[in-house]
Amino acid sequence: MTSPLPAHGAAHQALDDRLTTEAPARQATFADVIKAYVALTKPRIIELLLVTTIPAMFLAAGGVPPLLTALWTMLGGLFAAASANVFNCVIDRDIDEVMRRTRRRPVPRHLVSPARATIFGIVLGVASVLVLGFGANWLSAGLALAANAFYVFIYTMLLKRRTSQNIVWGGIAGCFPPLIGWTAIAGSIGWPPIILFLIVFFWTPPHTWALAFRYREDYAAAKVPMLPVVMDAPGVAARILVYSVLTVATSLALWPAAQTGWLYPLVAAVTGAIFLWEAVQLLRRARAGLRDAALKPMRLFHWSNSYLALVFLAAAIDPLIF
Repeated sequence: MTSPLPAHGAAHQALDDRLTTEAPARQATFADVIKAYVALTKPRIIELLLVTTIPAMFLAAGGVPPLLTALWTMLGGLFAAASANVFNCVIDRDIDEVMRRTRRRPVPRHLVSPARATIFGIVLGVASVLVLGFGANWLSAGLALAANAFYVFIYTMLLKRRTSQNIVWGGIAGCFPPLIGWTAIAGSIGWPPIILFLIVFFWTPPHTWALAFRYREDYAAAKVPMLPVVMDAPGVAARILVYSVLTVATSLALWPAAQTGWLYPLVAAVTGAIFLWEAVQLLRRARAGLRDAALKPMRLFHWSNSYLALVFLAAAIDPLIF
């Protein structure tokens, strides 16, 4: 598993900021160093990735998955996501120094050197492959490694600074957790995990672009061409609505593909309707000429988090009761 979200990398910084808000003393304490290394891994992003991994294991098992396999998979996934996030912090340290939202991360604050952070990322990456390979299977380990490589080399190094479609294609890396969770239990890939993959794929752009509205000036200052930087608000909001429709439609396709009971489609339909309503309202405000705080993009952003968690939670619970 790797960082979604580039999407998901830009989207979840609250805990990172809390972990790095205290000004460093003249000499960093051991606790300061530990907090800095934890902050490098972006814990909130890891949390979201596990939310999309665990339900896939329940779905693959048709109920409660084998405990040890599930634990090893979650641990390996944690290490994989942490590794990708650490490499992202190293590669993007020049951007992080410019952006207000990220300038207090450990590398820009010189709490952790780029060299030591790189070693930390390598250790986590190797650990993730070994834990997933021996604890689950080598297919899951290979998928995690592929996701990390895609996130680091394709998204962070190639796409992020070059195209406004960076998050659309770079977000593929954050779609791997359901595949990893499913294959850890089933040992092969089927249609249900592919649909879960696509749910995250279509969900990532509206989720990330909503946040990018909020931090548009930051991205512009760092010369990162996120869509709200290079396109007017109505155009971005229209694309957010299109991807939101695709997200909800894809989520409903899991119902026949996985042969779930009534709980999953009910939750997917209700939460999807709210998601679409928020997207429509964002477009309405954008077309009315509202900007910045009046545009209220964070309403969609926060609901998108809840939406994804609830849909995947329903996918995990459904096989337990039907």
